[in-house]
Amino acid sequence: MKSRARISLIVVVVIAILASQHFRHKDASPLHEEPASASTAALVAPVKPAPERTWQVGSLTLKPCSLGQPNSGMSTAAWCAPLDVPEDRANPNGRHIKLNLALLRSSAQAPKSDPVVMLAGGPGQAATESYPAVAAAFAPLLAHRNVLLIDQRGTGHSHPLQCGGEEKGAGGIDDSSSSYDEKALRKETQACLDKVSKDADPRFYTTTDAIADLEDARKALGSPQFNLIGISYGTRVAQRYAAEHPEGVRSLVLDGVAPNSLVLGEEFAVNLDAALKAQFARCTADKACHDRFGDTYQTLYQLRDALRANPHQVSFRDPQTYESVKRNLNEFALATVVRMFAYGPETAALLPLSIDAAAHGDVGPLLGQAKLLTGDLGDTMDGGMQYSVICSEDADLLTSRPQDADTILGDKMIEAFKTACSIWPHGTRPAGFHDPLKSDKPALLLSGQYDPVTPPRYGDEVLKGLSNARHLVLKGQGHNVIGRGCMPRVVDDFIDKLSPKTLDTACLERVGPIPVFVGFNGATP
Repeated sequence: MKSRARISLIVVVVIAILASQHFRHKDASPLHEEPASASTAALVAPVKPAPERTWQVGSLTLKPCSLGQPNSGMSTAAWCAPLDVPEDRANPNGRHIKLNLALLRSSAQAPKSDPVVMLAGGPGQAATESYPAVAAAFAPLLAHRNVLLIDQRGTGHSHPLQCGGEEKGAGGIDDSSSSYDEKALRKETQACLDKVSKDADPRFYTTTDAIADLEDARKALGSPQFNLIGISYGTRVAQRYAAEHPEGVRSLVLDGVAPNSLVLGEEFAVNLDAALKAQFARCTADKACHDRFGDTYQTLYQLRDALRANPHQVSFRDPQTYESVKRNLNEFALATVVRMFAYGPETAALLPLSIDAAAHGDVGPLLGQAKLLTGDLGDTMDGGMQYSVICSEDADLLTSRPQDADTILGDKMIEAFKTACSIWPHGTRPAGFHDPLKSDKPALLLSGQYDPVTPPRYGDEVLKGLSNARHLVLKGQGHNVIGRGCMPRVVDDFIDKLSPKTLDTACLERVGPIPVFVGFNGATP
């Protein structure tokens, strides 16, 4: 597992604008050539290269670019420009960094003047790298509006704080051991800090800094109002921006809602346990599933106890290369894998089958899929930026939760955060940072019924401070639902009309859980 992915797994993801322009190119050469005569020689002068295409928006000059997702064939055509900002805003004459800004052009002849802005999750994901995976959800929006993507400072191509070179597992939890290794985490964190500090000051890669960057981008684009779409951690960025710069906000969409009051990392264990119980209850209620697997929740904990007592090396086929690979399997590796499966309804439907197979000695279904998931996660997350956010904004508020010690995720993650943040530099957390958002801006809150990291009760909490808002909970879904069913059309309708309380959401009633798999061919007929 790449060390970038290992460090990222401490959090495991807490989870084009203003004008339309057309370019016409005429064929610069004839279909065939005749020998030039004296009378025509003057007409066959060397052809000058076509001028480079640009798009001027506000003070920014954008050029064509392509947004690709790491380890994926998915890419998106866009227009890009660097945005220069001071690293330390209290010292504008100090080091400056370049932010990666991209605009996706609407297909409309005259797009609306208020662009959509996607704020990526993590913390640690880059908007330009995350977008191709959710592009379909934004397709209806692009019919009317341009879409703005900015890699938050410390991620993607915005002066990323990339860690690398360490050999330990997630947050000091070594794949070869069966316990939390504080010494290993300290070594790993210090190595990461030493690397990123060569050309960055980690104190200035926080949510507060990102909000100032977003406002600079808005001014550079001509000061339009934004329609903010925050995803997971991006909902924190959206709420904080709306509190600091309400004049820059036209609407809010919060998908996978993290309340401002939330201390990132503190409720991971209890949220996962609640989601697993609810998911496994579906199997218990289904006769075929229950007859095949019995009590999946109990089987999972029996497997955890067995691995706690006897962590060991296992072999399975790599799902990409089909080669036999060996991994050390222990209770922490199991918890990480199960948590990743719980994020989406497709993989959650496989959990009873995969856990049962692992309990009977076949770890391939569980670890093979996990290898795909951790590869995607590690390649789109920047561990150093995660530390900068959490250590500055949350770590001092984390409290031990011994009541979580016997859950599948346990209580070691809070210890891991505290250990890492005892080494990582802390930025400034403004007064009132964790205060709930109070706003009359039109807002649409989205949750999945079985979300293992930002459960629906979080959306209910944020809704209390919003006077012109609505909270939609999608049945049977997990973390992030903007692309599920007809939700893209619902979101587009909301942003167009700004009437959340009268929004027609009847089509969402057709969205539901994926039937639990009782075999690798699927569910029962």
